[in-house]
Amino acid sequence: MSDVKKVAFLTAGGLAPCLSSSIAALIERYSEVAPEVELIAYTSGYKGLLLGESLPITDEIRKNAAVLYKHGGSPIGNSRVKLTNVKDCVKRGLVKEGENPLEVAANQLTKDGVDVLHTIGGDDTNTTAADLAAFLANNNYELTVVGLPKTIDNDVIPIKQSLGAWTAAEEGAKYFANVVAEHNANPRMLIVHEVMGRNCGWLTAATAVEYRKLLDNMDFVDGIGLSRMRKEVHAVFVPEMDVDLKAEAERLKAIMDEHDCVNIFISEGAGVESIVAQMEAAGEEVPRDAFGHVKLDAVNPGAWFGKQFAEMLDAEKTLIQKSGYYSRAAASNDADIELIKRCATLGADCALRRETGVIGEDEEQGDELRAIEFPRIKGGKPFDIDFPWFNDLLAGINQAKGAKVEVSH
Repeated sequence: MSDVKKVAFLTAGGLAPCLSSSIAALIERYSEVAPEVELIAYTSGYKGLLLGESLPITDEIRKNAAVLYKHGGSPIGNSRVKLTNVKDCVKRGLVKEGENPLEVAANQLTKDGVDVLHTIGGDDTNTTAADLAAFLANNNYELTVVGLPKTIDNDVIPIKQSLGAWTAAEEGAKYFANVVAEHNANPRMLIVHEVMGRNCGWLTAATAVEYRKLLDNMDFVDGIGLSRMRKEVHAVFVPEMDVDLKAEAERLKAIMDEHDCVNIFISEGAGVESIVAQMEAAGEEVPRDAFGHVKLDAVNPGAWFGKQFAEMLDAEKTLIQKSGYYSRAAASNDADIELIKRCATLGADCALRRETGVIGEDEEQGDELRAIEFPRIKGGKPFDIDFPWFNDLLAGINQAKGAKVEVSH
């Protein structure tokens, strides 16, 4: 019999189409196998933990947990807080000068009588959880930390598939299916679809695949401006690919000349190094978050690429559209819910056995679903552009008239 009497949840980092569903799945599993365990949720991620702000998971919430599967976002709130960034925590009023945020968090968990903490987030959330777990272990705190991997970038090492990524790709495709019709609004229209993905092109590629599935199920009429080619993906740029701007511009200009429009899918992290280098060379300050990441909304890679190509393609109008906030706030699709339930079931079971780690399919151990050791969790997993499905995507684009896509390693 487990000695766990009280379990806490928190969600952190950016949104993803899995947070609400993950909370639902955890509540359902604990209600099924350990209904006597008290459940609480810290509000606004690690911020709520540091400030001691939580809410109880009541019997009424347990009874209606399935409703959470129908919603996106996180009902308990998120924030971006790094417990080892003491200066930032002090600046934001989360701890006092001279306090160690890790110790403050540990003391709050002890004060609240929490035996297990479930962290639901991406690499930053779970590396922060790893820091907390290490601090707890080194200082003899009796507490178990179990993470669930959330990120639409799908870039957590060594996890095969992060929760919410499949849904984000599907929703990004739906978003662009409407946006692409804007090519009718102006001659020589360049549309740049900027997809989330700081260091990893998985989501951009997967979104393009899902979008082309939508095209496969559409009917078209040639000769009236309603051809598939006008709605095609004409280029896909991800951080893992080298882009010859001049060569791509020549290829895309030929498409523009013939079809009066060009549609580009680009990862928000593609070209960031070049943009940052330009900013630093000009003496401009590069804005960064608490984790040291470049603030992508400030450097705006989509706009930068749009400007470069607009001039070379003689585009009359350039439209930059970002699907990130639309896709990341969606409710989980069926594929994600199935994965979320498997991860949450194992996560709760591991927690009751006092096993710590991040729950996921371990690519380094035969894709086994297991509690992966915290020290092995890292962000920035690159997208493998040699995946057969990605090459099938490029081959499919190649088959469209005049649309040849080259990949450079």
